[in-house]
Amino acid sequence: MTWTVVDRESGTPLFRQIYESFRRRILQGELEEGERLPSTRELASSLQVSRTVIVEAYEQLLAEGYIEGRHGSGTFVAEGTHLLQAAPAGLARSVSAVPPQSFEGAPARKRELIDFRHGIPALDLFPRKLWGELAKRIWADASAEAFGYGRPEGRHELRSVLARYLRRSRGVVCEPEQLLVTTGATQAISLIAKLLLTGKSDVLMEDPLTYEIHTMFSLPGAKLHPIPVDESGMMTELLPAGIHPKFIYVTPSHQFPIGGVLPIQRRVQLIQYAARTGSYIVEDDYDSEFRYESAPVSSLQGLDPERVVYIGTFSKILSPALRMGYVILPPSLVQNARSLKWLTDLHTPSLEQLVLAEFIEEGHLDRHIAKMKKLYRKRRDFLIRQLRHAFGEAVNILGHSTGIHLVAEFAGISFTPKLLSVIEDNGVKVYPVTVHAFRKDVQKRRIIIGYGNLSEERIAEGIRRLSELLKK
Repeated sequence: MTWTVVDRESGTPLFRQIYESFRRRILQGELEEGERLPSTRELASSLQVSRTVIVEAYEQLLAEGYIEGRHGSGTFVAEGTHLLQAAPAGLARSVSAVPPQSFEGAPARKRELIDFRHGIPALDLFPRKLWGELAKRIWADASAEAFGYGRPEGRHELRSVLARYLRRSRGVVCEPEQLLVTTGATQAISLIAKLLLTGKSDVLMEDPLTYEIHTMFSLPGAKLHPIPVDESGMMTELLPAGIHPKFIYVTPSHQFPIGGVLPIQRRVQLIQYAARTGSYIVEDDYDSEFRYESAPVSSLQGLDPERVVYIGTFSKILSPALRMGYVILPPSLVQNARSLKWLTDLHTPSLEQLVLAEFIEEGHLDRHIAKMKKLYRKRRDFLIRQLRHAFGEAVNILGHSTGIHLVAEFAGISFTPKLLSVIEDNGVKVYPVTVHAFRKDVQKRRIIIGYGNLSEERIAEGIRRLSELLKK
């Protein structure tokens, strides 16, 4: 049996070719659930590639839940991975931070605040010199047209570059025409709410999920249905029967804030549920570039481009100050979304788009991500060691495989507003998961600890202060 083939002339890495081939065949049912796969040595010999290449491809498939290892028996296709294609007629093809918590009235602090705010990258390492050189060149060479009013969907140069980049790095399937450049993810989410929601619309969303999103979806009068998450993301077996939601909002590659990665079995269940109910899926892919245990997990959008609305941002990768994000829309939604964007702000600043397009096209974004991934992994590991040293078995650490934050759960401690105020008065700011939760009691022992913008020295000092307070 020929398991797969590789193209050595392709620019795609060999491990990626093998991973994508097996992934496609599993999803389409060519490889049956429970079917035994060749050993890494056997496949490496058959393809005449290094065994390391096969191991890397298998590890990625294993991380995403497509395959499973059975001790002493080998590697097998996992259950629940066959994606049945179904699309209702209504989804046809046609293209024509409010801070989660604040405490007023606290006494003056005697020590500098160590802020474990999540979602902030290492601001001091933004490639400002390179960015400035690119900006100078763009401003000098750009045509007069670039200084006028732009298109609401954004510059074609950036949309074309982004479509290629996302296809390569995230497995996204789209054309530049489906891409809308926004001033950050917040505007993208707001546009989706205006585009899809009316009074009394049903929306399914993870619980917990970013507090601001609750607010944005509630404003049009939508009815929110929270679906609990566990350490593997949304619990899709709890999706409700009897309703037809406008969309289902998920963070499948790194659930916010708990941190789970949605396995392929749940992705399949989610897509099948959306097909049955005629719903869209909104995929918020806010920081999945920074995955530490394997390569970044492929997008949900790549499994069903006609149904998934895909949101991305450069705030976590580069800097929040850029105010640059994007949304990829199923073809049927593109024209209305462009009209809404035009009514919102005419267009996203053009020259910044051209600088970003050049930054990506010249390979600087890939190099920056690789550099920052090493740094964030080092900071994450250091933070975990500090937590373990300070609290031992009394702390449970969640969601540390991806992104620039983790969640710490403390036995016997409830993070009430009073306790959080005391912690902040003593020079440390941490963020409770309860702010983002519908079911507050389930999350009361958990806090979000961001580490992207903190040095190891400040991480160590912050955890030391936190330890002193909590042990009292």
